[in-house]
Amino acid sequence: MKYAITELYIYPIKSLAGIAIQKGKAEEMGFENDRRWMLIDEENQFITQRNHPNLSQFYPEINEDKIEIRHYNKKHEFSINETLDETLFSKVWDDETKVFEVNKVTSKWFSEELGFECKLVKIATNGDRKHSSSKLNATLNVSLADGYPYLLIGSESLNFLNGKLEEKISIKRFRPNIVISSSIAHEEDFFEDFQIGNVKFKNVKPCGRCIMVNNNPINGIVKKEPLNTLSSYRKGNNSILFGTNIMCLNEGEISIGDVLVF
Repeated sequence: MKYAITELYIYPIKSLAGIAIQKGKAEEMGFENDRRWMLIDEENQFITQRNHPNLSQFYPEINEDKIEIRHYNKKHEFSINETLDETLFSKVWDDETKVFEVNKVTSKWFSEELGFECKLVKIATNGDRKHSSSKLNATLNVSLADGYPYLLIGSESLNFLNGKLEEKISIKRFRPNIVISSSIAHEEDFFEDFQIGNVKFKNVKPCGRCIMVNNNPINGIVKKEPLNTLSSYRKGNNSILFGTNIMCLNEGEISIGDVLVF
């Protein structure tokens, strides 16, 4: 079986919609510009779709050195490299994270669109958030993703799930970075080390899923599926598993069509 990349995605701002890309620069923290930004509330706590499903209706686009956000008929843009000088401290789950507010105008725009006070912040430097992995017995430099830098899903895992669902869903529900062609559902869980182009990857562990996968990215409406069906056959280690968390061991570019080499 030849495992080839069929889709690639980045999610510049944590919990907002993703961007389909043709190629991506793999870095230790994740793809370039992947989850380098997030929204925080007045207590500097991170904000996600778990409590605010409407975040899925904010659509980013990267145009050269600018990021444009579209929310229904409203638009806003800011510079990729733009931050204020003041250091802020937030957390992503248990990991303390040093971040910087992008600018006051952008924070005000998001506050008005969401209906509560918030700030858009950026993690600026590799090492500003460290994640302790009990699985690897190591500390990783990561972005603002929930835990690990990359999520990989095989096509057959989604096909198998859709065979059990009345209402079919797209892979976007699971917010992958890398989608590959596969022939057996969830075989990606058992991958070990592999290479794509000149980039070496290491499989860390299957990904535990939360209520976010029940949020339809097309309309922001949360229902009981697919988590309800997944729980009937994908429970393990007190989690419901779908896709696998991976990390890269060196920087390089990967593209749609590239093949995994084991």
